Amino acid sequence: MIRDRFLDPRTKLIIVMSISSLSVLIRDISYLICILLGAVVISKIMGSEVLVVLNKLRRFFKVFVAMALIQSLFIRGGNPIVIIGNITILTDIGIIRALEFIIRMAIILVSATLLMTSTSREILQGLIEWKIPYEIAFMVSVGIRFLPMLREELEDNITAIQLRGIDMEKLTFKKKVEIYSYIFTPVVAGAVLKSQRLAMAMECRGFRAFPKRTSYLRLKMKTRDYIISITSILISIFILYIYLI
Repeated sequence: MIRDRFLDPRTKLIIVMSISSLSVLIRDISYLICILLGAVVISKIMGSEVLVVLNKLRRFFKVFVAMALIQSLFIRGGNPIVIIGNITILTDIGIIRALEFIIRMAIILVSATLLMTSTSREILQGLIEWKIPYEIAFMVSVGIRFLPMLREELEDNITAIQLRGIDMEKLTFKKKVEIYSYIFTPVVAGAVLKSQRLAMAMECRGFRAFPKRTSYLRLKMKTRDYIISITSILISIFILYIYLI
């Protein structure tokens, strides 16, 4: 069966890799903001749930503050903003570096929402048709499917604790660490058990019993896929060239 969609999953992978590569290679905050806006527009056009992701990024405010403090403590230079005694706690460069970190993470998360418009089976098939070994492609597919499951289990455990009358916001840092350690232990143990059951199921079904596998699903890149893929790569190279000169 040949799956006909607006864009081939391989085209989406190329777009995501191009955007993510720019976010890693570029260290100028103005460029990063432009790339983030471009990623949001592209994700919105593709119909992904980018607004949901941006709404969840509000939780990174504490991470921003922590990164600003860390950057200020370990990076020399810049104008001090907060000084305690002879120790510089916060500098303008620390704030800029922390902003770059948050924007870079936002770019990667927003661009990754493009992959949510395709199923994990389609992404797996796209990697296979790129001649990537099936074992590696399968591990990527399993990772994509396991992450939402872990997130749901973590949210369920947090909700169960809140239903018992524990307000996480009012607890001290030490108590929060203790509670989160109690939460992560069953989540990690459950993930290990699920991985063991998955391994047993794969062995029973003869995983890697034959050197080649056949697939009912077939992907076919159309002219628009080639145009968009080449355009994405060329735009990324052009932006990187403008940034470096």
